[in-house]
Amino acid sequence: MEYKLVGTTMPLIELTLQKGETIKSQSGAMKWMDSMVDMRTSMNGGIGGLFKRKLMGESGFLNFFQATSNGQRIAFGHTFPGHIIPIDVTNRSIICQKRSFLCSTEEVELEIAFQKRLGSGFFGGEGFIMQELRGKGMAFVEIDGESVEIQLKAGESIKVETGSVGMYESTIQMSVEMVKGFSNMLFGGEGLFLTTLTGPGLVWIQTMPIQSMAGEMYPYLPTPSNR
Repeated sequence: MEYKLVGTTMPLIELTLQKGETIKSQSGAMKWMDSMVDMRTSMNGGIGGLFKRKLMGESGFLNFFQATSNGQRIAFGHTFPGHIIPIDVTNRSIICQKRSFLCSTEEVELEIAFQKRLGSGFFGGEGFIMQELRGKGMAFVEIDGESVEIQLKAGESIKVETGSVGMYESTIQMSVEMVKGFSNMLFGGEGLFLTTLTGPGLVWIQTMPIQSMAGEMYPYLPTPSNR
């Protein structure tokens, strides 16, 4: 399989498959494909798999696309402004925010990752349930806005705005700390809590979480009073 990214703020990932290669994706992600690609839809894991994916913010069904001849192309598109990040999970597992899985090779496993700390689940901006990508092969993940990679050494920490954590290697420890200082809480504009990520491992920070974008756009949406 070969792949290339097309576009900028609303990108596509275009894959070129050889005969017999299969790609799986979230429902509705495929934008176009060559005529010699076969599609099938599956719950992939039965009722349990369907329920698990619904908890992770995905459709209950997965689509599988298999090339029936060499050189067949298929493209998957981003669902909101942002970037698509290719990740090889063969030698590592990745923890992602909900609804971030776009597509992957067939042997990549999409699992639930539960926040183990109560405070992280309530106040970390990502909730108790996240996604874990593991297994073998390539996965393609949706990030909100631009993406910044930060490599943390063992014991090294950074504090991140809640909601700006796109994904991180499973070796990273995640916790939540309250912002210090009364004036910082009231007037700092960062909320009451910050997410703390501690290495070792790689972290992907997203610059415009979709919830922040929705908040910025809300004052400009039509209402009964201004139509």
